[in-house]
Amino acid sequence: MRQPSDRPGRLGVGVISAGKVGAVLGAALRAAGHAVVGVHASSEQSRERAGALLPDVPVLDVPTIVERSELVLLAVPDDQLPGLVSGLGATGAWQPGQLVVHTAGRYGTDVLEPVRRAGGIGLAVHPAMTFTGLSLDLHRLADCSFGVTAAAPVLPIAQALVVEMGAEPVVIAEADRPLYHAALAHGSNHVMTLLGESMQVLGQIGVTHPERVLGPLARATVDNALASGEDALTGPVARGDVATVAAHVAALRELSQDGVSAADAARSPERVTAPDTSVPGARQTDAGEQLLAGYRALARQTAARAASSGRIDETTYRAVLAALDGEERP
Repeated sequence: MRQPSDRPGRLGVGVISAGKVGAVLGAALRAAGHAVVGVHASSEQSRERAGALLPDVPVLDVPTIVERSELVLLAVPDDQLPGLVSGLGATGAWQPGQLVVHTAGRYGTDVLEPVRRAGGIGLAVHPAMTFTGLSLDLHRLADCSFGVTAAAPVLPIAQALVVEMGAEPVVIAEADRPLYHAALAHGSNHVMTLLGESMQVLGQIGVTHPERVLGPLARATVDNALASGEDALTGPVARGDVATVAAHVAALRELSQDGVSAADAARSPERVTAPDTSVPGARQTDAGEQLLAGYRALARQTAARAASSGRIDETTYRAVLAALDGEERP
């Protein structure tokens, strides 16, 4: 049986660096038959990750990896990418014909201009998924899409690399990369913030395992939204339940002012005089203020979408906004 490494067009790949993304994608390329010739790992954690996902691959410095590689995978934080690329360009490290692939969502291939000037080929392939840095991520790539940007003549190379890793390439125009990345961050990273805040409130009112309460609801919400789009919109704001929205705002305002709800204070009076300050970098009242502000902002957007789709009429829409603005209830 033919091995992946026997396929034509196999490349020597260098991975910079062995973070959660780089180590996993390096392992995926290796599984496709490419030879990983070196990996950069500066921390103990990244060295352990490299050892687990890229066993027997030497840990090398960045210039050596670039020198030895036909394909360089740059899996570094977005803000570090321009300086790394230009710095290597200033030392003459990039080579003619070399493939240089970065995984930053924000950037297309313009950031790889020093590579192009040296005669190399720049490709942008951003995986639209979160990574644990464990081997289970390799299986999750099968359900993943990559935002791919490259010049038209070399776009098939970027697409082929993504397919070899088991994922689906989606072409993103250079000018659209910031909006593409913003959309993904808003729909993923910000959801984690919302879930964290929600679990914090549930914990504060005595729910022992808030993730068990919130988990099924959150998973069903995401599944319904992806399957049905706007038709999945539900909840008190989308239904125009003005009194319920007002009650939410009143409860969150109370939490933001005192750091503890009235019901919680009745159960544990000592918490009023000794609030929990275990939240890193912020007091409980600060967290409550942030949650109230976030609830109001997202509820206003939800109300606007409900009104534009005809779920609530103009009168109800304005009543919801008034409730969100915090008009005191008698």
